[in-house]
Amino acid sequence: MIHEAVKKLVTYGMETGLIEKTDAVYTTNVILETLGISEYEEPPETYHNVELEPVLKELLDYACQSGIIEDSIGYRDLFDTKIMACLVPRPSTVIRKFNTLYKQAPEKATDFYYKFSQDTDYIRRYRIKKDLRWKSETPYGEIDISINLSKPEKDPKAIAAAKTAKQSGYPKCQLCMENEGYAGRLDHPARQNHRIIPVTVNGQPWGFQYSPYVYYNEHCIVFNREHVPMQISRDTFVKLLDFVRQFPHYFVGSNADLPIVGGSILSHDHFQGGRYEFAMAKAPMEEKIVIRGFPKLEAGIVKWPMSVIRLRSEDIAELTAAGDKILKAWRAYTDEDAFIYAETRGEPHNTITPIARKCRGKYELDLVLRNNITTEEHPLGVYHPHKELHHIKKENIGLIEVMGLAVLPARLKGEMEKLADAIVCGKDLRADADIEKHAKWAESFMKHYSSIDRNNIEDIIHAEIGRVFGRVLEHAGVYKRTPEGKAAFHRFIDSL
Repeated sequence: MIHEAVKKLVTYGMETGLIEKTDAVYTTNVILETLGISEYEEPPETYHNVELEPVLKELLDYACQSGIIEDSIGYRDLFDTKIMACLVPRPSTVIRKFNTLYKQAPEKATDFYYKFSQDTDYIRRYRIKKDLRWKSETPYGEIDISINLSKPEKDPKAIAAAKTAKQSGYPKCQLCMENEGYAGRLDHPARQNHRIIPVTVNGQPWGFQYSPYVYYNEHCIVFNREHVPMQISRDTFVKLLDFVRQFPHYFVGSNADLPIVGGSILSHDHFQGGRYEFAMAKAPMEEKIVIRGFPKLEAGIVKWPMSVIRLRSEDIAELTAAGDKILKAWRAYTDEDAFIYAETRGEPHNTITPIARKCRGKYELDLVLRNNITTEEHPLGVYHPHKELHHIKKENIGLIEVMGLAVLPARLKGEMEKLADAIVCGKDLRADADIEKHAKWAESFMKHYSSIDRNNIEDIIHAEIGRVFGRVLEHAGVYKRTPEGKAAFHRFIDSL
């Protein structure tokens, strides 16, 4: 059986183009060595359209039964990456092919690299497809909702082992160049099947890769080759627009550089991009504005729950200069009547989440105004999902969600299934500890439906979660979409 699995994996490598037919014997021997197998008789069967997940399971089961690894998800994830590394060419080969295709067209290069990143199992397609995704209609357009199920749950054995393991500072974080080919450990993912494409951004060496979790199509990460912290500045706008110039079929954006309103990794300067049109990109400029000193620049306030200024021009230098003017002004801006404070007790609060794209022959730069001030009433942030929404979304609102894609916690899958059953069966929503926190919300929306049954309950819950996420974004907006909020927004614009 194990010999069959080995041959299937080699066949998978040839079918995906990771290896050529002339590599088959060599690759077989490398896999055998990895599995500690010294004898091999090639099965006579011929395999076609090999699916990776069941083959890896066979190989991992053998490794567990043979005592090569412990049978837990942490050890399995480390070892299946080691197995896949037997099929993956060296970085120089991948880079050479990417660059050759790029000369033909940027899309050809990224098409190759995205498929490659999936074929190598760096992007685990069979896990990604478990994520729940749907679209929800809001006053701001159709937004994306996802419940993230692709990240593996914490492995109890790995947690226990990590307590006694020697702490390592290599690689410094999961975005560092040193991850390429790294064997991993229980507290750091294996990356032997990972290849990084070098790119030059504004004259500086950066790296280009895809996210292993793929929240949207061709979800990529562009990162500084040096482990330096995130910082939003004029240079950020130059880099974003330079990347879009090189890859005009992609958008790219940066998380903000302050806690609460920033991303999960503030210690390493990086951007996220991809080939996807978010709801915010589709949202129109509902009101034109003028930025003094830039008479040719198109500018306006975007119809979006968060506070967004959109700049549009064919001239990258003009966009950069205008963006820098707005950023500097916002960093220093205080409006006590609107509860906007540039700083308190020396702690800065104002920053920007920027997004760049090319649209209809012009470059666009969206500047989302952010503020991370906290109060006793809102200890997690005034411009952050408020407590009444935490039953659905409590985590930070970063770049992806700013643009209109909710990344919701895995717990919601089970909780919503229980809630749906309780609603349809007329059960006490407060009797189950898992769904008690959703009771008030459910009771508020149930009265708006004349009929709720097994046939429509899932659609109803999906729609209501979408409405909650719309409110999440409204809470994160520094200027509310009220007459008072719009007036305050204009006070800032007039100050420019």
